[in-house]
Amino acid sequence: MSDDYDSFHANWFFQFVFAATASTIVSGAVAERTQFGSYLIYSTIITGFVYPVVSHWCWSGTGWLTASEISSFKYLSLSCETGTMEYGDPIGFKDFAGSAIVHCTGGIAALMGAIFIGPRIGKFSEEGNRRVSNDIPGHSVPIASLGAFILFLGFLAFNGGSVLQIVNADGTSLDDHGEALAISVVNTIIGGAAGSIFALGLNILVPMIKGERYYWSLLVCINGGLAGMVSMCAACNELNTGAAFGIGATAGMTIDVLLQFGIDDPLDAFAVHYGGGVCGILLSPLFAAYGIAASANCAEQREEFPLKWEICGLDLPVNEDAFKCDYSAYKQFTWNLVGLIAITLWSGIVAGVTFAILYFMDVLRVDMDIEVRGLDIKKHGEPGYPTAAYGHGWDIEGETNPATGASSGGDHGRRDIKTLAGAGFQDTVASDGLIALAIGYRRNHYKNPSFATEETPPSSHQAESK
Repeated sequence: MSDDYDSFHANWFFQFVFAATASTIVSGAVAERTQFGSYLIYSTIITGFVYPVVSHWCWSGTGWLTASEISSFKYLSLSCETGTMEYGDPIGFKDFAGSAIVHCTGGIAALMGAIFIGPRIGKFSEEGNRRVSNDIPGHSVPIASLGAFILFLGFLAFNGGSVLQIVNADGTSLDDHGEALAISVVNTIIGGAAGSIFALGLNILVPMIKGERYYWSLLVCINGGLAGMVSMCAACNELNTGAAFGIGATAGMTIDVLLQFGIDDPLDAFAVHYGGGVCGILLSPLFAAYGIAASANCAEQREEFPLKWEICGLDLPVNEDAFKCDYSAYKQFTWNLVGLIAITLWSGIVAGVTFAILYFMDVLRVDMDIEVRGLDIKKHGEPGYPTAAYGHGWDIEGETNPATGASSGGDHGRRDIKTLAGAGFQDTVASDGLIALAIGYRRNHYKNPSFATEETPPSSHQAESK
């Protein structure tokens, strides 16, 4: 971290949050089917072993990605003492707020998890020789939207906070840091907005071209915005607004790539975080203030060489033979590419081995009946959505005798775990239980509604409606 910012506890908390972020990215790719013990194991490996190594490589100041002593990978400039072009400060991997360090680390680990755990039951089906991806809707789009807004707000601190300080220990202001924070926040918003717009546009355009029905998907809009903000992490402090918009838009179009390969990633964790991270870490060296597009080419550098010679106060005439072209912007892109490859291999291999061990030990995935019915009751003994909470509990729905605790009426407003699961929980779905009702509703109201389990008899509610 910064040499002039030596608060151990502040730095520890900063890295703690980044490590936790890298780990929680994985949970989205293995959602709805993972053993809780396995979650604890892989989270421990990522936060305690994988991420600290990556962080040391890139942010410690002594890691091999930023402290190279190879002379040809340093900035080249005119020395006012010798009148020759000499190598100076080293060029290294540059990732301001963690596009690759955090998001690519977690994203590639998420891919490994999704591969080894396999798709959710009913996610894919065969129609002739074609594999079809079926929608498995989440329980609440409004709550997902709330989570997205929390993430959007968090990204402003995630990226803006990476400036680390805007005042000195004596309270005096660091104007350049304050400006960098403001630029980071603005570019994060612009990049996220661009990601949302282009992700949603692509979601409309592709089906339209194919002559298929298209949808204005809020969830696609959310994931596109997140991918755009992820891409801003690499250099949000050194991008102009146009570059921020372009990079964010590119990141927004990377989502929804794994379904083509039969990999089920319920929250698009790999596409959002790894795809957005790759866009940020590779496009920033092209379009940032230090990037190739903003750097002087060799012809321009040669034109400026006499002026630099005079500024140094060197003897005239100018020694044109001393000029050498500086390719530092290209070296920066090379380092970012090398760093991306190293992070991908390190995190991918360690995470892959971890998930492979959990898979072959048969402790990675829950049983099929638990996956179909939900993990809340069987694994945690607590219904995630207790139906009793939605009934008023008065006598018309079942009055409880205070002495015995028995209900004299129906159980409509007072359902316990056994009632919620349905009779024969271990064997079949009860025909008049809530699970059967939910499956029937899904079949009737959602596109691509096939469900790869045994046929479930219609519930009594469905029969009455018919």
